[in-house]
Amino acid sequence: MKQPDLGTALLVLAAGGYVIILDGLSWKAMAGMAATVALSLPLAWPLLHDYQRNRVMTLIDPSADPLGKGFQVLQAGIAIGSGGVAGKGWMEGTQGRLGFLPERSTDFIFSVYAEEFGLAGNLALLVMYFLLVLRGLQITANASTAFSRLLAGAITMIFFTYAFVNIGMVSGIVPVVGVPLPFISYGGTALMTLGLGCGILMSIQRQSRPTQR
Repeated sequence: MKQPDLGTALLVLAAGGYVIILDGLSWKAMAGMAATVALSLPLAWPLLHDYQRNRVMTLIDPSADPLGKGFQVLQAGIAIGSGGVAGKGWMEGTQGRLGFLPERSTDFIFSVYAEEFGLAGNLALLVMYFLLVLRGLQITANASTAFSRLLAGAITMIFFTYAFVNIGMVSGIVPVVGVPLPFISYGGTALMTLGLGCGILMSIQRQSRPTQR
């Protein structure tokens, strides 16, 4: 938060929150925490930096500044919509190749993917993420110790959070945050970290208790 990088700070907080929830936090406590956060939002608004407030306002109405703050979101929406059902084809997208999409190889790579592979490609990618998360939850349920269960669950939910936030910000559902799309965005650090997460899940699976039949 001090950098400031509120987006990454919230993701780190979410990772810790998943562990607490998986360890048996009651629904009443979670509801109370959610209500407290919701009620404190008006008080936190003046404490935000200008760029953070701009991101929230851009989420509400990106067309208010189409050539400035809302440019990224609007161009990403154009790219996603122009892909249609089947897409324009590999390396045939115009928004990305002509430079209309900023950060097209990292944060906004989903819009490039959607333009080139269309709705069919989007659904295929979402199904693969769904299967990855589902498999991670299965490993979590079959973990042999409480520690491995919490570790597997947190890693799995981090995969889900990264995919949801990245696709959501490109689609205009959540504010723009610098979050990579798992296993798709360019960047060695993210790829190595996510790969280590998969390796830990595989290790937990090898040591898990056998499934009862």
